[in-house]
Parts: sequence; C-alpha cells; structure tokens
Amino acid sequence: MARIPQNVIDEIREKSNIVEVIGQYVQLKKAGKNYVGLCPFHEEKTPSFSVAEDKQIFHCFGCGRGGNVFGFVEELEGLTFPEAVAKVAEIEQIPFAPEYKIDTQAHTLNSPQQGLIKLHEKAKEVYHHMLVNTAAGQAALDYLLNRGLTEELIAEFEIGFAPNERQFLRQVFANEKVETALLAQTGLFVERENGELADRFYQRIMFPIHDAKGKTIGFSGRILTTEEFKGENQPKYLNSPETELFNKRQVLFNFDKARPTIRKENTVFLFEGFMDVIAAWQSGVKNGIASMGTSLTSQQIAAIERVAGEIVISYDGDKAGLAATDRAIGLLAEHSNLDLAILQLPEKLDPDEYVRKYGSAAFYDLAYHGRETVFGFKMAYLRQNRNLGNEKEQLDYVTELLQELAKVDSLLAQDRYLTQIAMEFHLSRETLQQQLSEFKQARRQAEKKPTQQKADYEQVSHDVSGDSSSTVLPQTPKRTLTQVERGEQLVLYRLFNDSSLLARLQQAQLVFIHDEYQTIYFMYENFIESFGSFSLPDFLDYLTETSIKNKVIEIAYLTVPQDSSEEEIKSILHLFQKARIAEKINQKKFLQQEASQLGNMQQALELAVEIIDLTKKLQQA
Repeated sequence: MARIPQNVIDEIREKSNIVEVIGQYVQLKKAGKNYVGLCPFHEEKTPSFSVAEDKQIFHCFGCGRGGNVFGFVEELEGLTFPEAVAKVAEIEQIPFAPEYKIDTQAHTLNSPQQGLIKLHEKAKEVYHHMLVNTAAGQAALDYLLNRGLTEELIAEFEIGFAPNERQFLRQVFANEKVETALLAQTGLFVERENGELADRFYQRIMFPIHDAKGKTIGFSGRILTTEEFKGENQPKYLNSPETELFNKRQVLFNFDKARPTIRKENTVFLFEGFMDVIAAWQSGVKNGIASMGTSLTSQQIAAIERVAGEIVISYDGDKAGLAATDRAIGLLAEHSNLDLAILQLPEKLDPDEYVRKYGSAAFYDLAYHGRETVFGFKMAYLRQNRNLGNEKEQLDYVTELLQELAKVDSLLAQDRYLTQIAMEFHLSRETLQQQLSEFKQARRQAEKKPTQQKADYEQVSHDVSGDSSSTVLPQTPKRTLTQVERGEQLVLYRLFNDSSLLARLQQAQLVFIHDEYQTIYFMYENFIESFGSFSLPDFLDYLTETSIKNKVIEIAYLTVPQDSSEEEIKSILHLFQKARIAEKINQKKFLQQEASQLGNMQQALELAVEIIDLTKKLQQA
C-alpha cells in the first residue's frame, strides 16, 4: 500500500461532510447551528454529543472526546489513520486510488481478537458451502426452501449447515494448522474429558451473527431433525457461548445490515427470531433486528437509540409473544426515549408464518400501515382472561386502563381513548376524566422524588473506561475557569477564527500563563508557518497529544460574541500582564517564607522590597 499523499487527505476532508459521515453511526438532530445526538463512545440517555458542521468537528460534553471526521471514524471503528481516510472516502463516495487502499483484514489480524474473527469468517464460509454445495446439506437446504427462503436470500444472510459430525470443523482447522489454544477461545468447540476439542455445532442450520461492522463473531444453530437424527435432548436453538468476541447483551441480529434503512426511516422493527427478521427482509422490511433470545439490555437499547427515534415491536402473536411484548414495552418506556409502536399479527401468527400464509406484500402493508399504539395494545392485552360481563372485573379492567392512559402524553390520544372507554362501558366521560386526573397526579408525585435524586446526580451514567462496560458514578462538576483562563481560551478562539490576529499577538510578545494554552499557541504558530493558513480539522490532525486535541475542541465550542475588537485584545493582553505580575509576587512570597524559615533575614528583607515594588506595579497596571 502506497502512502496517502497529503493533498489526497486534504481533498477527502474538504469534500466530506462530518454531519453526513457521523450520521451513518449516530442519529443526529438539528439544535441551533449544530447537530446533537447520543454519544457513541459512552452510554447516556440525554444527548451530550455535538457536531459542528461549520467547523467540521465533533465534541462530547459528557466524556470529553472530540476531533474531526477522520478522528471520529478512527476511534469508533478502531482503525489506523490511513484506514479512517479510506473509510471516509468510501462513505462519502469520493474517488480513492486503489494503491492507497488497505487490506484491513490482513492489516489487523495480528491481534488475538482479529484472529478469532478470521476463524469465525472461515467457519461461516465452510458452513455455507456445506449447505448449498453438498449432499450432506441437501436436507437442510430443502427445509429452508420449503420455508419460503430463496437461494438469493440464503446467500444474502450466508446461512450454512453444520453436518452431524463432531470432528468436522475441528478437522478443517487442523488442516490449516490452527493452534489448539486459539481454537479453544472461539466458542466453536467444546472440550471433552480427555482434553480433545469437538464441534459445538452439529446437525444444525447455522445463522452467522455479526457485530455492528459486519464481522462474524458467533453463530446460532437451529437443530435439523431427520429420520436419521431425532435430536433427543437437544435445544431447538443453540447459540455461541460468551467469548472475547461474542456478548449476547450487546449483539443484535442483522443490526449491521439493517442500520442504513434504520437511519433512513428513523425506525427499527424488533422481532423475536432470526427467521422473522429474514422473512421481513424478504418482504421489503429491511430495518428489522432481533435480540439473542433474551430481553433487551441497556447496551442494545443504547445502540438502537443512536440510529433510530422509533421502535416497532413485532413479536409472535401467541400468548407468550404477547407477554414478551408487554415486558418489552415496560423496559423500553423505562430505559429509553424511543417512540413505541406495536405490530400485532392476527391468528396468533409470528411474522415468518404470516409471510408464508399471506405473502410478502401483505406483510409489508401491515408493517407500514397496520401499527397500533402502545395503549391500543394494552387495551387488548389486559382483556385477556377477563369476564367483562362481570361488573367487578369490568371495573377492575377500566381502572387498569386509566392507569395505563395516565402514561400517555398526547392529550388528543387521551381524549379519544376516554371517549372510547365511556361508550363501551356506558360510563360518564366526566367521571373517567376525574379518575384519570387523579392517577396522573399520583404518577407525578411518584416521579417527583426520583427526579430530585437525578438532579443531584446529573449525567451519572458515564463510561469511565472508554469501552462497552459502563460504570454508574456521580459525575464530577466541571472546574470553574478563572478570569485568566477564560481570557486565554478567548484569545485562542479568536486565533482559530482569524489567523491575521497572529501578527498582532507576536508583536505584543504574547506569553500565556498556563502551559497547556502556551503549547496550543506554540503549535498554532508552527502550523501557520508550515501550511500558510489555518483549518481547524487540519490542525486537529497536526496535533498528536489527545489532551491538547480535546482542549482545542473545547475552545472551538466556546459561545462568545461573533466579532472581536482591538479593545478586547488589549483587555486580554492587559489581563495577562497583571496575571504574570501576580504570579511573580506569589513566587517571591514563597521564597521569602522559605528564607525566613532558614534564618536568612537579609534575603528575606530583599525579597520583601521586591514584593512591595511588584505590588505597586500591579496596582498601576
């Protein structure tokens, strides 16, 4: 791979738009002149992540990360700088010469994690080959085709088959001389009592599981029962165990493929099973995902919130599916800001069954035009197992409905449902309204105390380690800046926006009080000397220390009057002069105290005279 010339890097940066690139990963909303969203680097419920389109930079006020478009992709994707440049060019569809492209897989396979990914990718290829090209996989292929999947769909999702042979995959990797210690870490094998490794998956249709970048990190295998294999005591689905790659609390099936459509439509469909996701995809609903057989976790919800504003829950229509839907509603209402809708299928069907019975077009129409509100679902769900002909059960039902209606924010929706309940049960609408108001008041009182506690621990969810594991701690308030520091930041802000000011400051022999601001000023001078003009995104690439980069981002986000003036600059320079005198006075006082403690009265007297002179100078300044 050839080194990417600076002019190519500059061209890609100039032609790309940081809002468009970050928008591929984070759901951004316009807020004033900037865009805001949930930070992808740490878990949060209140957006603190800001993207400045005019400056082409980003900054998170929660975790402090910031940078330009290359820095964002580099850190989020775990890429090198050249890889990040190539990735931005790919996202923005900017022409990029082949000789500058990097074989990222070959480049990164030195790490143990990438080695595990390579083995999973190989296993996926082998399983897929077994399904579509061998006699051993024919029964599994026939099963899938009979379920309505096409060969194109099987190829799209890279579905495979693990044959009924406990040493099949083990032998494949043995032929390639893969170390046993590495194989043991993959989760693809189980260790027998004699220490030998045997295939974990056998006689199963294999669904590859990908991470958000599309890399294979695990599998889910569905048992294939045949005359020769009855599958006694075998679970219907078997997932990869927890490994360095695979954490079921973080993984969402099909999230990598669905993400572009999720971003485009601002909506995600949540299904129960993989076959439901695939059936929906076949029907044109390409923004469907599924969790790994467990309730949604905070990590999964956070990932969804970054790219979507609405979630449509489409679980199975049977009793268990309805109960799962109710649990998901409660979980999402408590832990997310997502808008919720429900796609409830008739005849107790699941999405896969519905597509097979009524066709793809019918499912697509239902998915986009048959959604119901959460309260509409609750009305039907709470009717279950009730005898509404009984007066007591009828009143209990209405009471539960009103308690649920108290959670609905829309006054229009409340009005509509109150009318509907009053008509169905022949109750006074005014009485229902009064009861609803009492429930709403009780709800507000119940929420008041937790809200106060939250105010005491504002922004407590903070990813202190920088990775996916989150620790909840009270966040330390930002240190209040001194007047001098505010002046130092302001003069640098003015420099960033008007490089012609540099000559004026150099003539005044500007020296900053604090080392970090002096370092930024020194780097700024060198940058201007090297490149002739200033560009904030370019300057961030020029800097090497992360702490200095973050401080530059912080300064760039200052909210100050747009126009500067000569009086402002004079005032800042005068402030610096007084600060330097005050610093000298403090130094002299320290030396005077030290001299007195050592009994050197002559030196202490001389220092006292100097302190008096400096104090007069400070008063006159």
